[in-house]
Amino acid sequence: MQRFHQILLIGSVIALSWLWMQVVHELGHCFGAWATGGTVEKLVLHPLTISRTDVAPNPQPLVVVWAGPTIGVIGPLFAWSLAALIRWQRTWLLRFFAGFCLLANGIYIGIGSFEGIGDAGDMVRHGSPLWTLWLFGLATAPAGLVLWNGLGPQFGFGGNPSPIDRKAAYGCIALFLATIATECVFSSTG
Repeated sequence: MQRFHQILLIGSVIALSWLWMQVVHELGHCFGAWATGGTVEKLVLHPLTISRTDVAPNPQPLVVVWAGPTIGVIGPLFAWSLAALIRWQRTWLLRFFAGFCLLANGIYIGIGSFEGIGDAGDMVRHGSPLWTLWLFGLATAPAGLVLWNGLGPQFGFGGNPSPIDRKAAYGCIALFLATIATECVFSSTG
């Protein structure tokens, strides 16, 4: 059963991190739009598609596009810091999530700059120099790996692994399923 709970924990934490990374990233675009007088026309958060935020009018597109990855890393770092401050027993879950968001957003913007895809393409089209995208990627992606360093024992790895936290495993799978259900009900794939 230990191996089952380890697989359940790892799988659910990774899948949950992917979905919630998109949520936080897209909320960043929404906050950017609202702060600059833009209107969010459509927010796509569906488990079967890549997330997207459509803004029109968009008076400050560069602010809106940068707000996604910026808030997409600052939000999870803040949540992890708050959990650490109050000494929550499962702070390591938010540390993993913050690392995931740093890594995902850093790779997305840094590597995306080479092909001009997604937000990276929009950033360049709206006036961001390529070096700013590379700097963002170089600052955030390695920071994500640094946050992950030392978390192996919580997931049952390393020379002195901790027992798998079954409550965390079942809690993460429950939150993952609730996220999928919510996204399927309230969002579209288009």
